[in-house]
Order: sequence, then structure tokens, then C-alpha cells
Amino acid sequence: MPLHLTQLTLSHFRSHKRAALDLDARPVAIHGPNGAGKTNLLEAVSLFSPGRGMRRASAQDIARRPEALGWKVTGALSAPDGEHDVTFVSEGGAPRVVRVDDKLAPQTALGRLARVLWLVPAMDRLWIEGAEGRRRFLDRVALSFFPGHADAALTYEKAMRDRNRLLKDQVRDPAWYRALEAQMARAGTAIDANRRAALDRIDVAQQGAQTAFPVAALELISTEAPLPEGEDALAAALADGRGRDMAAGRTLIGPHRADLRGTFAAKGVDAADSSTGEQKALLISLILANARALRDEIGAAPILLLDEVAAHLDANRRAALYDEIAALGAQAWMTGTGPELFAEWGDRARHVEVTEADGISEVRDA
Repeated sequence: MPLHLTQLTLSHFRSHKRAALDLDARPVAIHGPNGAGKTNLLEAVSLFSPGRGMRRASAQDIARRPEALGWKVTGALSAPDGEHDVTFVSEGGAPRVVRVDDKLAPQTALGRLARVLWLVPAMDRLWIEGAEGRRRFLDRVALSFFPGHADAALTYEKAMRDRNRLLKDQVRDPAWYRALEAQMARAGTAIDANRRAALDRIDVAQQGAQTAFPVAALELISTEAPLPEGEDALAAALADGRGRDMAAGRTLIGPHRADLRGTFAAKGVDAADSSTGEQKALLISLILANARALRDEIGAAPILLLDEVAAHLDANRRAALYDEIAALGAQAWMTGTGPELFAEWGDRARHVEVTEADGISEVRDA
């Protein structure tokens, strides 16, 4: 049974006062004018993955305006291990509460239920902007394979924040640092291992597939000194670097200083130097490779969220993308301004129209 949502209901979520969809495992093709609320549906689905969703928005920012009453998203998820009811609720701007099968659950638990990948227009500049966005992209890839990656990242970030506070306060007593550096070394080594293992899986999935999209050669690099190999070596490097870090007021070594380098493999050209169209094609290739690798590993393709992806592709490449999604057997949620962008799907997809009137989004079958 493919991983998919069979129901999705939104209440006071962004522009949607209320929206409800009954679904099957087919892809979902959503069309409507700009600003109607198409992307808001995808954002709601992105919450079924650990983290803050594809827009990284706070719970308060998601609430429909001007009421700001709070919001609720519910979904019936068909997963390889069975059926699950998942609910997200935020009241009065409070952090969202997650319930799985009527039981409170941490967000990290979602990674063991559903795998959700997304490609949104903001990612088009991935290769030419700062390293932070590429690390975030890489960590989403790692999380898709290793649900425990989220716990390691949270542990590392908290310990590093506490260590940075000591550095800024010019605390010199080593006893204050040892426990924090031990946590950072343990979590940081796990983060690095997960990232490298994820890249290996992506590489295999790209090399072993016949696809219309170009292969992206990926390499994990460091913006500073190379990351020491092993937990003990990283802990020692953190201890040795306290003086330098204190002068800088922050930690200068660790997986938070990593970067992802991409190369258009067939041309040997750095992704940052490729054309805008080539950069988009490389991103699509990576998302598809990630999905293929997950399908092979867990037995089910992930849910895909592809926001405005068709608008940037010519008819041939658009048809190729749709054929690859169909071959994956993935429930892909796709948005576009007009129904003609999804005409190639026919009845292979569920077609939905989103309109807007007086600031309220309306969702109906197309």
C-alpha cells in the first residue's frame, strides 16, 4: 500500500476558513489563480513531517487573519504500518500540539510514520545562496532516511547554544564545557554520518535510474577546517578550540559549518555556475532520486509536494516528470495556475481547483 493521505481537513489555516478533501493514492493536481491558497494546502501536508513545515512558519503565523482564533489540521494517513489519524492544533498562537491516534506525540515521532519531500520556488536559489539553506536541504534528505536525525540535530543545537553562551560570557572553567562538548561530539558525529549515508543513497538512486533529468554529483564539504572523524576526535577539537571560539564568540568547528557542493555531472560544471533551468532540473533530479531511494528502502514512495513546479518546465520535461511520479507510485501534490498544466495526467490524478473570494479560499473538485 503506497504512503498517502486519504483525508485532509483544514480549519482557520492561512486563507482557508475550512477545507476538506477525501483522497485516494493518486497524485493531487491543484490549480487556481495566484494568491488563492494552493500553496497553503501543501504547507498543511508538510506538517506531517517533523519540523516547522515547508515555510518554516511559527504556529502564530499560520493562523487565519484577522480572527487569529488558532488553527487545526487533521489527516487520515495510510502508511506501510497501517492507518493513522493525525491532528495538529494551535490555540491562540501557542505552539502546535500533535496527536497521533488520539495520543499526544512529539513532532519527531512523525518521521517514523510519514516521509514527506518538497520542492518549492524558494529553493530555486539553493545553489547560489548561503550554506545555511543547503545544510537545511541536506538535513531534510537525511531525516527522510533516518528519523532519529531530528533528535540528533535538536541535541546538537541546544548544546551548542549553551556552549556559545559560555563563550560570550568569557567563562574559562573547563568543567562547564565538558558535558556540553560531549553532547555536541556525540550528536555531531551522528549528524555527519547520517548526512554522508544519505548522500550515498542519493548517488546510487541517481546512477541507477533512467531519467530525463540530469545527475547532480554531491559532496559534503566544510566551510572551515575539516570535521574530525569520530566522537572522541570531535570532542578533543572542541576542547582545543575554546580559546579561538571565545575570541569569536561562537563555535567554529562542527557539522553546523558544513556545506553541500553540487555539480552538473554530465558537464562537470558547478551547480552554482549552471543556468537557472539547469539548477531547477538538478533539484528535481535530487527530489526524484530521494523518493526512489526511500521507496526501495522502506517499501513505499514518500509524499511529494511540488509547488509551481510545472510552470518552469517545457511540455516534454513536464510530461517526463509526470511519468516519473507515476512510476514511483507517489502521492504527489502539485500546484499550478491553470488546469492545462496537468492535462497530461488525465484521470491518473485527482484534480482540485482553489479559488478565493473576500479573503477566503474555496476548494472544490475540478
